[in-house]
Amino acid sequence: MLKSFPWPVALGVAGAAICIAGGLLPASAARAAEAAASAADAAAGTTDAAAAASGDSSMAPIVVTAQRLNEARLEIETRTGASTYTFDSQAIDAQPGGGNQPINQVLLQAPDVVQDSFGQVHIRGDHNGLQYRLNGVILPEGISVFSQTLSPRLISSMSLITGALPAEYGLRTAGIIDLTTGSGLLSPGGYASMYGGSFGTIQPAFEYGGSNGSWSYYATGDYKQSDLGIESPDGSAVPLHDHTKQVHGFGYLEKILDDNNRLSLILGISDGKYQIPNQRGLQPTLGLDVNGVTEFLSDNLDENQRELAEYGILSWQHAAGPLNFETSLAVRYTSLHFSPDWLGDLLYNGIAQDAFKDDTAVSWQTDVSYKLSSNHTVRTGFYLQHDSSTSTTTSQVLPVDAAGMQTSNVPLTIPDNGNQIQQIESAYLQDEWQVWEPFTLNYGVRYDHYSAYSHGSMLQPRINFVWLIGSGTTLHGGYSRYFIPPPFELIAATDISKFSGTTAAPAIPQDTPPFGERQNYYDLGVQKKLLSNALTVGVDSFYRQAQHLIDEGQFGAPIILTPFNYRYGLIGGVEFTANYSVSNFSAYGNLSFQASHGKQWESAEFNFSPADFAYVHDNYIHLDHEGRVAASGGVSYLWEGTRFSSDFIFGTGLRESINFPNDSHVPSYTVVNLGLSHDFHLSGANVLTARFDVVNLFDKVYQIRSGSGVGVFAPQYGMRQGFFGGLAWQF
Repeated sequence: MLKSFPWPVALGVAGAAICIAGGLLPASAARAAEAAASAADAAAGTTDAAAAASGDSSMAPIVVTAQRLNEARLEIETRTGASTYTFDSQAIDAQPGGGNQPINQVLLQAPDVVQDSFGQVHIRGDHNGLQYRLNGVILPEGISVFSQTLSPRLISSMSLITGALPAEYGLRTAGIIDLTTGSGLLSPGGYASMYGGSFGTIQPAFEYGGSNGSWSYYATGDYKQSDLGIESPDGSAVPLHDHTKQVHGFGYLEKILDDNNRLSLILGISDGKYQIPNQRGLQPTLGLDVNGVTEFLSDNLDENQRELAEYGILSWQHAAGPLNFETSLAVRYTSLHFSPDWLGDLLYNGIAQDAFKDDTAVSWQTDVSYKLSSNHTVRTGFYLQHDSSTSTTTSQVLPVDAAGMQTSNVPLTIPDNGNQIQQIESAYLQDEWQVWEPFTLNYGVRYDHYSAYSHGSMLQPRINFVWLIGSGTTLHGGYSRYFIPPPFELIAATDISKFSGTTAAPAIPQDTPPFGERQNYYDLGVQKKLLSNALTVGVDSFYRQAQHLIDEGQFGAPIILTPFNYRYGLIGGVEFTANYSVSNFSAYGNLSFQASHGKQWESAEFNFSPADFAYVHDNYIHLDHEGRVAASGGVSYLWEGTRFSSDFIFGTGLRESINFPNDSHVPSYTVVNLGLSHDFHLSGANVLTARFDVVNLFDKVYQIRSGSGVGVFAPQYGMRQGFFGGLAWQF
């Protein structure tokens, strides 16, 4: 079955600005028919799912109950006044790369999402303030830098929620990535695929789901190996020492207890091993001597990193009459281990570190909605989280005198181990009030408290509105007060005094723990449908005033991000979106402008040079992840069963330091990708899908990072031209 869906189509439903991504619907069944981003999608899914179950009359009531519970779960989450951009599984499959690409590549097609190295993205000028949710349940944060813990294959639909958020969203507020997972009940069947191509890429994958009475199950997994695990440090197509092996697995089990209740269990794992790529032809410049060795060709460096994540979520949902609630227990274990090149790192950096970090997080989340009257829906809930983190490092350094001159060529070994716990308590209360039929107001308050390396709390008022003005015009906006705890799992219990008198002694011997960020967030946007709803255009503006603005950087060879604060932060921008869809053709485009500034570093001071520290104390500087102008867009056309697609991203470049911190930026770039796929319908429900993709069609050599910005340790370049193809058997 083939369908063409627009991307992004703006819908002013329930007070949200929603963009729907679309594409080719896999023959393995209508995964997008499960809960999507609106009641209209959910209702359509009920029809499709019931039809699929029509061959077994005993299954039909179970299917209808599951779909009704999905709709009830959407009632718990409100997006009034926020900006929401939704991608369904069809849209992801239609993009070049399809479900074989990581989630960050999908997100780059949303407005004001800026590309960074190590698979990071920055939304609306924030650094890494993303919160991932699975079926509405917060997945506690992890330590991973490179690895994408979640695969697009598990997604039925994915929503990026940003802007002035209602009170039920907190802790991480730059963007909420809400994933609705696949379901074996609503989309039985599966597929097996093999994908690969340039850079020695091999990527087999599978998906399978089904049901037995009131039980249903769904599982997906993939393996990937490639010679391009991390971005190239020198722009070469195939970097030296950059092999990766990755495994991802996901499972979903559901039990319909009765018409009003269900239990669900999510289990997942991500395990990635990475070689750290080498620049070619370099020699150490610090003039150090290690046991008589002073030269070391950079080609021969051997650094490696492993990242592991395991998670589980157990949920009970109840929906009866005006009352809906879901309560969930979640656990997540993550670890990161960096293995150095002991000799090479010491000669190049003055320190070689074997660094291991892990974090175990356990959380309890409950969300409730109650339809108080025809005009009022009250929502409330709480969130509790306990973390236990361990940081273990073994460092080799060289002794130096007061003038910084080396006094011995025999390395010193310094162990530095520590552990810490974190407690988070959150609660919210809000009311969605339909003041009159076209105008909805959502107001509420949220409270967050954390205690870890530092502690803090704040009461946060929120107010948002949506106004349907005339035919096809939606105005939305709001104000949100935010309190954002520092990323606990990234903070190390380092005792910098241990490194006094060595080549790793900091120039600023001060290490204040990071603070929680406090922020005023203002947002206003409008969307308009034209040409019989075939064309949708929109504009959205935002402005943020921050105290203790949180940022992150890599300040050493171990690729572990370190959080720090600016005392003051000012960030603002404007976004433009357009979408056109008619028959089997759709096209979309996004354009954004932003300015992001910070002043006065006030934590993790030992990472900075005295000159930079003094300059930033008196001057606002651009944030290193600022993307002054960003754009994305794409087209998709379905012709006699063959899907042609293309997308692009444009960026003016992230910041680099020439005379002052972050005073310039790397050159701008445009990257174009192509995709081609065709379904061959075999006997019965079997379909063989063939696809061919070209990444970076024009082989643009572009730099993401120059290695000179604040918290930027080494240069990285974007992926060079690559050709990929594969087959997927859907059954």
